[in-house]
Amino acid sequence: MKRLPKTFVIGLCVIIALLVLVFGINFLKGVNLFKAANYYYASYTNVAGLNLSAPVTINGYKVGLVRDIQYAYDNPGHIKVELSLDKELHLTRGTKAMLVTDMLGTASIELVMGRDPQMLEVGSELIGQTSSGLMDNVSQDLLPGITAMIPKIDSLLVALTEVASNPAIGTSLDHLNATLVNLESASGQLNGLMRSMPGIVSDAGVTMGNVKSMSSNLNVISNDLTSVSNTLKGMPLDATMNNVLEASRSLNEVLANLNNPNSSMGLLLNDRQLYQNLSNASASLDSLLIDVKKNPKRYISLKLF
Repeated sequence: MKRLPKTFVIGLCVIIALLVLVFGINFLKGVNLFKAANYYYASYTNVAGLNLSAPVTINGYKVGLVRDIQYAYDNPGHIKVELSLDKELHLTRGTKAMLVTDMLGTASIELVMGRDPQMLEVGSELIGQTSSGLMDNVSQDLLPGITAMIPKIDSLLVALTEVASNPAIGTSLDHLNATLVNLESASGQLNGLMRSMPGIVSDAGVTMGNVKSMSSNLNVISNDLTSVSNTLKGMPLDATMNNVLEASRSLNEVLANLNNPNSSMGLLLNDRQLYQNLSNASASLDSLLIDVKKNPKRYISLKLF
């Protein structure tokens, strides 16, 4: 068997090494040279964070990668990005290639399918748009607010420093410690009071028993009062009141006669001479009775037959 020349073997090794290098680099980039792909293009004004082999996704699923990034010299201010997509993927008109940047600043392409059912030809240019990422939102929305807050925070720190250096703070802390001591003492007294609560509860039970007994007595008294009230209702109060009124009228008539100087009772009460005569007659009768007692024979004569 004839041996191959050394130069041929060396050249073959170099070719194999180059092929391995090319395939290895593309493999590391995520490029499958044996897989058919369609190529589309998109134009952007800023591709910060976008690198070669960056993923191209639809609804989070990887359908390709960024094949090439070049400055569009025929369209100043724009950068042309070549997208390598799966052969089976067909894009419709109006499809947008959104440049999305994550929190770490790494960019990727996200395809948003158009509503037009007509398919795009391979090699067509997609609508390139840039979606504001999280860091952009932070820099646009949050950072201005933080910048406006910094002077207020500085003023607040100065005020806190002045408050902390105020001697009244130490006095207030001493008062607070005294208050805590008083609270601890009050807590101990409260615990003692709680321990004496069973006796108080027992006394309260006895008191409640007495109250119940008093309530029973009050019920009995109420029943008796009800009975008395019913008895009073049954009594002939109207006739009694009529009799009282009649007696009152009679009494008024008697008093009227007594006050009338023309009546017998009125003369007896108001005639001074009649009163004097009666008084003299009473005195004479009294003298007569005394004399009769002393000298009965003078007035009484007994004849014996």
